[in-house]
Formats: sequence, structure tokens, C-alpha cells
Amino acid sequence: MGVVSYDFEITTPVPLAKMFKAVVLDNDNLIPKVLPQAIKSVEVFKGNGGPRTIKLITFSEGSQYKTMKHKVEALDKENFTYSYSIIKGDVLGTTFEKISYEAKITASPEGGSVCKNTSKYFTIGEVDTTEEKIKAGKEKASAMFKAIEAYLFANPDAY
Repeated sequence: MGVVSYDFEITTPVPLAKMFKAVVLDNDNLIPKVLPQAIKSVEVFKGNGGPRTIKLITFSEGSQYKTMKHKVEALDKENFTYSYSIIKGDVLGTTFEKISYEAKITASPEGGSVCKNTSKYFTIGEVDTTEEKIKAGKEKASAMFKAIEAYLFANPDAY
């Protein structure tokens, strides 16, 4: 098994606490609203939202994927950190055992926030992960943050 990792960082004018609530704490409800073309639903399959919770994500019709399960590894509301792993689903294919994400949101000097994410791809055997695949993953993450940011600006009383 190999591990391929990359870091991703995005800055937003949305304040720290508001962004954490939207991106992490209410992600299950918000993502299907802001990205309905990608995600149909997010359901808690097992647990209460904290560590060891398993979530079932159902992709929208027309997606190349059907479902995936992710496991919450850690959630720290005081330090604004969150980590989870994709543990099952056609997203993993025959290439990956799991994909883990560690996110930390910090306040930016301008009053917004900085979202830092580390992604780790645990491969089955030796697999070449190209720069194109990493770039595509970063673009999807950026699009998700921008969609959440747009929603928060359009709905200033949310969160």
C-alpha cells in the first residue's frame, strides 16, 4: 500500500465560526442545497455526528458514482478541525483502500477565514496518481467552498 498526499488551502471573506458551521457542522444539509448537481443527499448511517459516525452520501443522477460512505475520524469544535475518511463506495474503485481528509479552519487577518486541507490517498498496491488527478481534486474542493461562500453571502442570516 502506498500513500499519496497533497495540501490544499483556500481563503474566504466568510468569518471563521460561520464557515466552520457551514462547511463542517451543517455540511450534511448544506451540500445537497448548494451542489444539487453533484450530491443528492447525505445521511447519518450510524452514530451521532461525532467521531466514528458513518455517513452515506448519495450522488445525483447522472454522476459517474452512486454512493460512498465516510467515517468521521475527529471533530474539534473549539479548534475548528475536522477529519474524515471515505471508506466505501465506487469512488474508491480498485485503486484506493481509503481517502482521508484533515481540515483546519483558521481566522484570517482580514476577518475572514483560511481553510487548510490535507488529503491522503491510500492506494491498493503501487499506483501512479498523476498531477492531473490531484489538480481535479483541488478544483472540486475549491468549487465546493465557493458554492458555500456564495450561499452564505446570499443568505447572510444563515449560521
